[in-house]
Order: sequence, then C-alpha cells, then structure tokens
Amino acid sequence: MPLNSPINDSGKKNREGNLYIVATPIGNRDDITIRALNILEQADTIAAEDTRHTGRFLSHHKIKGNLVSYHEHNEKKRIPGIIKKLKQGLSVALVSNAGTPSVSDPGYCLIKAAIASNIKVVPIPGVSAAITALSAAGLPTDSFVFIGFLPKTKNKHLKLLRELANEQRTMIFYESPKRILKFLDEIKLIIGDRYCVLSREMTKLHEEFIRGFVSEIFQNLKARSAIKGEITLLVKGYIKDKDVPLEIIRQEIKNNLELADNKISSIAKQIATKYGLPKNKVYEEALKIKGEKA
Repeated sequence: MPLNSPINDSGKKNREGNLYIVATPIGNRDDITIRALNILEQADTIAAEDTRHTGRFLSHHKIKGNLVSYHEHNEKKRIPGIIKKLKQGLSVALVSNAGTPSVSDPGYCLIKAAIASNIKVVPIPGVSAAITALSAAGLPTDSFVFIGFLPKTKNKHLKLLRELANEQRTMIFYESPKRILKFLDEIKLIIGDRYCVLSREMTKLHEEFIRGFVSEIFQNLKARSAIKGEITLLVKGYIKDKDVPLEIIRQEIKNNLELADNKISSIAKQIATKYGLPKNKVYEEALKIKGEKA
C-alpha cells in the first residue's frame, strides 16, 4: 500500500507527499516498530543524519532505501530540495542516528518548513533516550523537564544551570562521555549534590544505570580507566526546605568550602536562597563545619 493515499478525507486528490518523522533504536537494532519498518521500506526518500549508519541499520532489516544526508551542517542547504520532493507528491522519512528526530537531533527546521508549506507531518513513534532512562530511573515521573545538551558556550550553559537550581521537576540531560566529569562537577557546585541517576549504553550489551548523589557518581566514573557510551543524566528536582535532609545541606556547605574564594557568608546566602532556609541557620551550620575542619 503506498504511503501517500491519492484521495484525502474530502475526496480530493492529495498533491503533496507526507513527511514521516521516524524514531529509530538508540542501541538495540530490534527496538523498532513494524510500522516504522514499513514506512522506511516504502518511503521514496530517507533523509538520514548519517547515511552510512542508517544504511547499516536498513541492511540489518533487509530494506533498500534511497538515502540522502540531512544533518545540522547541511540542513539549510537540504531543506529546499526535500520540500520540493514533498510538493511533487513523494514521501520522505526523516531519521536520526538514534532515537526520535528533532529531539536533541536535526529535524526541527525541516519540520517547520514542511508545516509552512502545508505538508502533512506524520510522527512514527518509537524510542527516545530521555523517556527510556526516565522509565527505569526511579525518580518522580509525574512531572519532568527535558533539557538535553546544554549550550556549548560556557557562559550560556552555566547561566542555564543557575536557572535550574530551583527547578522542582526531575531534570533530564544529555552529555558526552568526554564531558561528563566536568558536567557533574558543575552540577554539584551550582545545583547542588543532588540525588541523580546516570544511564549509559542503554539497550546495548553493557547497559548501566548508576544511582546516587552527584559526588558519588563523580567518584565512580573518575575511578574508571575510560568512560564510554552516550549518557543520559537525570537529576532530582529541588525539594522544599522541610524535606531537605541535614546531610544534604552539610554536604553542599563542604563542597563550597573547598573553593578558596568562597566566604562563609556567601555560601550561606547561596544555599539558603536555593532551599528557602533562614540564612542565619545555614551560616551557623557552616561555622560548625569549618570548626570541624580546623
């Protein structure tokens, strides 16, 4: 059955093709729906983030596809050609290397252009690393916020972390293995030594979930000779002062005292603001801890 029916609901002929947003596996090649495979098999064109990667995936499922590259470095150049194909009545399937296109992957600009051209955009649901990690993390799932990768410039991503310090929902981040230690250190200093869950190599042979406070996960990874696999990090949201265990407050004070340029008054103000605590109480606790270290 062709992807684009020649007749729409009003009985008129369709002139444009459909743009299919096809989710693909994040690791295990068999984590793909039958519907998605059918779409990929029948599509006139498959716009892929990496044609070699997608080509191997299609071969695994015995699918021959007409592949064109579509990634962040060429999307502006590619969009006019893809829109032209769609307007000619051809079907296009958009895929990323893993997961759902446009979710921390290329796709948004093409989808926006298709909508502006009155082309039907059809989601073909499947795997997303964020939801996969959240489902097994053991953190609150009734309300969460997806951040993805932080901005590349230091000032922008530190600013965003500061803005997230009082976020009460579970936060979901993506990070590379090369940057994860630095990222954890930034979270500990800016957001706090929160409970979090780090997942890596999901759905693959060496899938791993590490649970604990930021400082504990940092030490766990630091002790390894190498850190491999794309990482999804889930951080527990801000909790109100009445729910904050004293050991968390004390640990944050200790973390901040390690920085030579941090004064006790500044530390107390920062932590008190974050948790909605009286500054004098945090200040007194900080003095105790400093006295213990002396």
